[in-house]
Amino acid sequence: MRKNPERRLALIDAAIEVLAREGARGLTFRAVDSQATVPNGTASNYFANRDDLLTQTGGRIYERLIPDNLEAMIDPVNGTDRERLVTLMFEVVERGSSFGKGFLALMELRLEATRRPDLRAVLTVRIREDFELNVANHLASRVPGDAMTVRLLYLSLNWLILDRLTLPDLFGDEDIRALVEAAVDRALPPTR
Repeated sequence: MRKNPERRLALIDAAIEVLAREGARGLTFRAVDSQATVPNGTASNYFANRDDLLTQTGGRIYERLIPDNLEAMIDPVNGTDRERLVTLMFEVVERGSSFGKGFLALMELRLEATRRPDLRAVLTVRIREDFELNVANHLASRVPGDAMTVRLLYLSLNWLILDRLTLPDLFGDEDIRALVEAAVDRALPPTR
């Protein structure tokens, strides 16, 4: 296996593009080579097999989804009220939507995981880690809500992002904002 880390990342990023455009069935070494504009056979020098490519692609999507300003987002100085949570959740929807190819590629990987137990195991671990990081960051930020709040928002906002990417005319920008606000309102535990 080749060791050039920049080339490996370029191939994985090309795989994300192929997955988003052609789905998991279209993800071949040849398609990745073509997307990355490298000679045929290059991807097969970097990945042991298609499962290896799928697995590494799943990890890379999450690397690219992590915001550059993560520390600022969880800094308690930025606010602790409901409006701060709405702002954070709207940023999550925007970030997921702006990396639409990555989000769609991840959906393809998740569908493929229903047929590939090894991929399912890897994605389960990776997505659980990401979820636990989200819970920890949420609690550290001291914005309202608990771990259940994060679960509910995770589930509802992921589907909202999927709808936004696959059916862009379903909800307008004002609808998106209203849906995020409603999701936060319904997910927050009642104040005592």
